Amino acid sequence: MKAIGYQQALPITHADSLRDIEIDAPVASGRDLLVEVAAIAVNPVDTKIRANVAPPAGETKVIGWDAVGIVRAVGADVSLFKPGDRVWYAGSLTRPGANAELHLVDERIAGHAPSTLADAQAAALPLTTLTAWELLFDRLEVAPGKQQGDAILIVGAAGGVGSILTQLARRLTGLTVIGSASRAETEAWVRGLGAHHVIDHSKPLSQELARIGVPQVRYVAGLTQTDRHFEEIVASLAPQGRLALIDDPAALDVTKLKRKSVSLHWEFMYTRSMFETPDMVAQHRILEEVAALVDAGLIRTTLGEHFGTINATNLKRAHALIESGKARGKIVLEGWN
Repeated sequence: MKAIGYQQALPITHADSLRDIEIDAPVASGRDLLVEVAAIAVNPVDTKIRANVAPPAGETKVIGWDAVGIVRAVGADVSLFKPGDRVWYAGSLTRPGANAELHLVDERIAGHAPSTLADAQAAALPLTTLTAWELLFDRLEVAPGKQQGDAILIVGAAGGVGSILTQLARRLTGLTVIGSASRAETEAWVRGLGAHHVIDHSKPLSQELARIGVPQVRYVAGLTQTDRHFEEIVASLAPQGRLALIDDPAALDVTKLKRKSVSLHWEFMYTRSMFETPDMVAQHRILEEVAALVDAGLIRTTLGEHFGTINATNLKRAHALIESGKARGKIVLEGWN
C-alpha cells in the first residue's frame, strides 16, 4: 500500500525528509479498526517528530495524526464500530501514523465522523478538538453552561487548537472569550470563530487586556510561545486563576505563580492513548459529542488550506508552512494518486 515516511530526522528542505513509499498493509486485531484513509490533516506534532525522532537504522517511520476514513475491517474485540462506518480520529504516538492508505486505530480513541462535513473538512478537527476539549473541561475544569463574569484568554487563537478552543468556549460556556492574534487576517479569522474580543499578542498582553476593559482573566490557554509571554500571562491572571499549556516552552519560573495561587496544567492529548488510561474511551465520547455539535451547526470546521492529494511533495509543503509559523487554521490533504 502507499504511504509517506522517512528514515532520518531531517530538515523539511532535504529531499529525503519525507518520501513516497510502499509498505505492507496492517491487519486489525483486538480493539483495532482498519481504516481506509480518505483525508489527513497536518499538525505541529508532525513537524516536531519528523525533525527530531529518527526510526531505528534501516527502518522507515510513518507519521501523521488526524484522519478521516472508512472502516474496512475490525478486530475481534471491537464493539463500537462495524465495517463501512466513516470515522475520524487523531491516533496514538506509540503506533504508526495515518500517512498511509490503510491505518490501524484503537476504537476507544475514534468516533463516527460528522455526516455534514466532507472528508477534508472533517480531517481538520480531531486532534485539535480533543486537545481543546481536554484543556478546557479536564485541565482548566471549566463547567459547561453559564459561567458569567469569568473570562478566558486564548494565546494564539488563530492556530489549529485555538480555532476550535475559541468555538468550544463560546458555544458551550458562559465565559468571555478573548483570543490573541497579530495580523489583520488572523484577527478576522478569530472574530469569525466567535471570540468576544481579539487582542494583539505582539504587544504586552496586560496592556492589551486593559485596552478592552478586562483587567484580569481567570483562565489562560497558552498555546504558543509561552516562554515569551509568561511574564505577561502571570500579570494578566486573576488571583486563584488557572493556566493550561500545550506548547514546549523553555524553563519557566513557576514560582511567579505562587503569589496569586495560580494553578498550572499541562494538556497532552496523547496521554490517554500512550498510557492506555482507564478513561481512554473518553476520547471516543468527545469525538461523538463534537460530531453531534458539528451536525447541529454549532461548531464549524477549522480547515484553513487544502494542499491537494496525499503525497510526499504536498506533505512537505504543509510541513514547511507549519514550521514558518504562518499557518491559519488547519492544512488538509485528501485522496491518493
